[in-house]
Amino acid sequence: MPAGMPEYVQPRGRSTKSPLWARLCVIFGAVLLLSSGVALVGTKFVIDAANRGVNQEKLLPDSTSPGQQHATITGAKTILLIGTDARPGEDPSKTPIRADSIMLLHVDASHNHAYIVSIPRDTYVHIPAQPKTRYAGNAAKINAAFAYGGLELGGIAGGVQLLTKTIESISGVVPDAAAIINFAGFQKLVGILGGVNMCIDEKVTSIHIGHTADGKYAQPYVVHTDGTVGPKIKGVTPEVYLPGCRHLVAWQALDYVRQRDLLANKDYDYGRQRHQQQFIKAVFKEIASTGTLTNFSKLNKVLSAMHDTMTVDSGGISPADWLYAMRNLSPDAIQTIKTNAGQLNTQVIGNSDYQILSQDSIDLLHSIRDDTVQSFVDAHPTWVSAS
Repeated sequence: MPAGMPEYVQPRGRSTKSPLWARLCVIFGAVLLLSSGVALVGTKFVIDAANRGVNQEKLLPDSTSPGQQHATITGAKTILLIGTDARPGEDPSKTPIRADSIMLLHVDASHNHAYIVSIPRDTYVHIPAQPKTRYAGNAAKINAAFAYGGLELGGIAGGVQLLTKTIESISGVVPDAAAIINFAGFQKLVGILGGVNMCIDEKVTSIHIGHTADGKYAQPYVVHTDGTVGPKIKGVTPEVYLPGCRHLVAWQALDYVRQRDLLANKDYDYGRQRHQQQFIKAVFKEIASTGTLTNFSKLNKVLSAMHDTMTVDSGGISPADWLYAMRNLSPDAIQTIKTNAGQLNTQVIGNSDYQILSQDSIDLLHSIRDDTVQSFVDAHPTWVSAS
C-alpha cells in the first residue's frame, strides 16, 4: 500500500462514492455459508450469527416485516442488489441519491444454480410515477429511479420501491428480496477474508490510487465533480493492474473494480460490470472456503462485518431460512452474464448519453422472470463472463 494512504480511500469529487458493485458481492454471500462443509463448524452457530449479522429493514413495495416469518423457501428467487453514491450523513429525502450499481441475482427453482445480471446504470427507461413522493414519472437513466423515489418522504425504502417498479416495467421481474451495501463495511469484510484471488483480464489503470517518487499515497488523476477524469497529476505514478491471476489485498481489489475510465479495452461501464461480477464470485469462493468456514473466529468476524456492510429486506423470510434453502448453492454454480453482450450501445438523447438495451438483453431479463436463464445462456454462450 502506498505510504500514507487512508484505510478507506475516499478520493475527491463525485468519485468518492462507494466502489460500485464490487462491494455487493456479499449481499447474499451469507447464503453460501451452509454449503461446502459448513457442517464442520456447526449449523446453529452459523444461523445464529447470520441472524445477528443482518441489518434488516422493509425496503420492497409489498414485502411483509422482514425477517419475521419462519417458512420453507420454494421455487426460483431473485434478489435485487443496489449500490448508491450516498455520502455519510446524506438524507435521500432531501438530496437526490442515485443508484450507482444495479444487479439481479437469480437462483433457479432447484436452488442449485445462480446467475448474476447487471443492468447498466445509464440504461434509458421510463420511470413510473410515484404519487406518494409527488413524482410524476418520466424518461431517464435507470439509476435516477432510486433518487426520485427517495425524495420528499420516500427515503431509502422509497428509492428501492421506485427502482423495483422500474425494473418490473422493463422486465416483468419482481424481486423476492433486496439489499443495499456500503463501501467501508465491505472493504472491512474483504480485509477480514485476507483479500481475494482474481484473474485480471485487461490492463487497468487506477484514477484513484497512486504514489509519489518517495512512495507516499497521492491521487494520480484530476477527477472533476461530475465524475469525468482530467489530466494526470505530475509526479504521481498510478496503480496499474496487469493481466494475469494473482492475490489482491482488500484495497487493491476494491480499487480495481471501481475503475471504468482507463481500461485497456475501452469498455468502460461494461468492463467494470464484468470485473465486479468476477469479483463477486471470488469473494463468494473465499467466504465458502474451508479456511473461513472451519475458523470460528474468522467466520464470526465475517458475519459481524456484514451488519455494517448491508441492509436487507429478506422478503419477510428469516435469514436462517434463506441460508437453509440455498445450502446446496456453491460458488462454482454462479454464472455472471453481460447485458448487450458486454458491448456499448450508446444513444445520445437531448444532451445526454444513454445505454439502450438490445432486444436480446430484454429477453435475458424476461428469462429471469420466467426462470429460463440457462436456456438463454445455452443460446448465448458468449454473454457469460469468464471467472
